Amino acid sequence: MAAMEVDPVNNHPQRKQSHYQSLDENFMIQKETYRGQQYSQIYFARLDLMRTLIYSLLPNWKPHLPVRTVLGLEEGKECIIVGTLYKDMKLKPSILDEYSKERSATPLVKPHNFTHPDDYLVLEDESGRVKLRGTVLSPSVYVTGNVVALHGKDSGAGDYLVEDILEAGLPPQLELPYKSGEDKYVVFVSGLNVGSNSSNPLQFQLFVDHITGHLGDEKVQSIAAQIVQVVIAGNSVEVPRGLLNGQNLASKDQSRLSEPIKEVDILLTQIAAGIPLDIMPGPNDPANFSLPQQPLHRCLFPGSAAYNTFRSCTNPHSFDLDNVRFLGTSGQNIDDLEKYSEAKDKLAFLERTLRWRHLAPTAPNTLGCYPFTDRDPFLMESCPHVYFIGNQDRYETRLIKGSEGQLVRLICIPRFSETGTAVV
Repeated sequence: MAAMEVDPVNNHPQRKQSHYQSLDENFMIQKETYRGQQYSQIYFARLDLMRTLIYSLLPNWKPHLPVRTVLGLEEGKECIIVGTLYKDMKLKPSILDEYSKERSATPLVKPHNFTHPDDYLVLEDESGRVKLRGTVLSPSVYVTGNVVALHGKDSGAGDYLVEDILEAGLPPQLELPYKSGEDKYVVFVSGLNVGSNSSNPLQFQLFVDHITGHLGDEKVQSIAAQIVQVVIAGNSVEVPRGLLNGQNLASKDQSRLSEPIKEVDILLTQIAAGIPLDIMPGPNDPANFSLPQQPLHRCLFPGSAAYNTFRSCTNPHSFDLDNVRFLGTSGQNIDDLEKYSEAKDKLAFLERTLRWRHLAPTAPNTLGCYPFTDRDPFLMESCPHVYFIGNQDRYETRLIKGSEGQLVRLICIPRFSETGTAVV
């Protein structure tokens, strides 16, 4: 019997590979133990680290001016003070208001933003605090938790007249690797919301078939073969909230709770079989609420977790692909900034967090976060090449440049369940 000839030429394009390195260690809560500590310590840690950084920038900014503490201010004498900003907000919601017996006639607020023309800023360091005046510093731009250096003088009326401001600026950036001449792509998707009314199973299946190369002609498949990484940036499932009332669940309710997660696992298994996959938790996912959110447990994804290409990651999430650095969140940090400050678009908020060198300046004031004692994991020590946020209303992108030549691609990833859009 003659041996069958096997055609050695394979017409299918081979998927490209890339070198991946996770940088999530900083966002993992491992050795920390909660001993009832207060949030003041994370502010002290932030001020201590940021002040050292800002002091190193002062010689190039205003070397002729003395640096003082708030308590050491002298009337009429120009100087520099470094500290943490606190924003006094008239409309900021307070838990105590809900319990106050006399309901005052508070003005109707736009629920998505709490800024008001009467808001003012205070600068605080270990020695004390001083109210800030002047047109240079706009309260609508800054939030509680920013660490800055201010040039100005004590006006004598108990406040500080600001003449100039210094922010930390973009952190130093690793040099982009030399172009190898071959294109590789990363796919970002967020807000799958499997289990919600807006989720369309067919749309998600088409997306999976497209990136795994099961759709389209040779040209489309050859582009799909250049995808080396998929990142799911939060809100993959939507669990029916009404079921979680602290009671024991009936078996039919248990299956309703687990159905969306099973459905996600089936689809993720198809992706993980061919492409490396990172999944981040979001505000609606079955994960801890406060930042940094810890990885979703692998037992939720029995099918996809069997593949070594499947990685459950933290939120925020940082990684290197062929020495290109990516950093991003599921969107909570920017959504919170939007409530307590103003900007012309979401990308402006992303740019601000880079210039402040802090991923989540409003944590822990209005954004839930773990009470770290000796560090602040949200400080940016190096500048990413790609900075993304998930679960936004629409897709937006911009390339920004730092003072030392840093180039950062900012990306807003829209909710997939509402827009049917992923970002490549």
